[in-house]
Amino acid sequence: MKAVLVLNAGSSSLKFALFECEPELDAIPVISGQIEGIGATPVLSAKTLNGARFQEAVKSVAGQSEQHRAALDHLFAWLDTQEVGLEIIAAGHRIVHGGERYSAPVLLDEAVLRDLDAFVPLAPLHQPHNLRAVRAVAALMPHIPQVGCFDTAFHRTQPPVAQAFALPRAITAEGVKRYGFHGLSYDYVSRQLPEVIGERARGAVVIAHLGNGASMCALRDGKSVASTMGFTAVEGLMMGTRTGSIDPGVLLYLMTEKGMDAKALTNLLYKESGLLGVSGISHDMRTLLASDAPSAHEAVELFCYRIARELGSLAAAAGGLDALVFTGGIGEHAAPVREKVAALSRWLGIEIDSAANTAGALRIESAQSRVAVAVVPTNEEGMIARYAVELLNGK
Repeated sequence: MKAVLVLNAGSSSLKFALFECEPELDAIPVISGQIEGIGATPVLSAKTLNGARFQEAVKSVAGQSEQHRAALDHLFAWLDTQEVGLEIIAAGHRIVHGGERYSAPVLLDEAVLRDLDAFVPLAPLHQPHNLRAVRAVAALMPHIPQVGCFDTAFHRTQPPVAQAFALPRAITAEGVKRYGFHGLSYDYVSRQLPEVIGERARGAVVIAHLGNGASMCALRDGKSVASTMGFTAVEGLMMGTRTGSIDPGVLLYLMTEKGMDAKALTNLLYKESGLLGVSGISHDMRTLLASDAPSAHEAVELFCYRIARELGSLAAAAGGLDALVFTGGIGEHAAPVREKVAALSRWLGIEIDSAANTAGALRIESAQSRVAVAVVPTNEEGMIARYAVELLNGK
């Protein structure tokens, strides 16, 4: 049987999923897992469709490009030992930034990869590692086609006014505009909404993708009309270690008064702030919700406050609010966060049923709520597999 391998590569991790695609794509992977600790002490963890779980050490090597290649080499060898009877015919990759040029899935070759290299400064935490995995697969399995699926593509339906900064036109013409991210998640969730919220799915919907990286997107008729992330994946909501939106004057102050250079500011914005920076404890929402420390409480409060602020902004962009949808690791599992956001947004007509919220129900609004509220698990890997199969089949 034929299968598509989906890869989502980060700086120190490699998530993977293997989807059967014959006679048609199965949305549930046969095997999925990740290799964590790349560059240090890598470990492969995986689970199969029948519930079996595996964990084993992976040999560590020096050099970033070689580390990902060694991880993939181990993964392919391990998959061979599982005897699942699947032939990998293609690989699909999550690539964070496609810029203006790449607004749909594309077959990856060296010319395309060179184009995508230009977007590394716009997504420094993700883009270089996404592309490193593509090149590693090309070296290890040169016979299979590879498909790039972009987190920015879903947002290309936004009107020009939603993509523009108030900058001189010459700078805007160079591509400095709001792109938006988490598009693979938003695309998947938006396709589930007709079954979950019915006709409201065609109205004004805001999806909150809340995780270590967090953003929100306003949709109208299932299409993106506005998003909280912009030119880079650091704008918008407070995140696990990222600041979210910040007054540019703060950065100028830190440069002139504290002597911080671009490298120091990058570390501050991307790795030292957010839930971690405010709490001084952890970037993990589970840890903060379980903590009695006042700083942990303050971090959670600020996280929810920023979501509620952005919800009002996105409702304005969408022309109202028919539904609020939570997804992502925090959105799907942190009931206290959902409850706090709903309480702060009651003026929009949102009221949730606390029992349904705590129980993790699909629909969690109360009977009195004017707005539908849902919790929809995302499946970015399944979306990538679908894109890859459709592109290879010429659809």
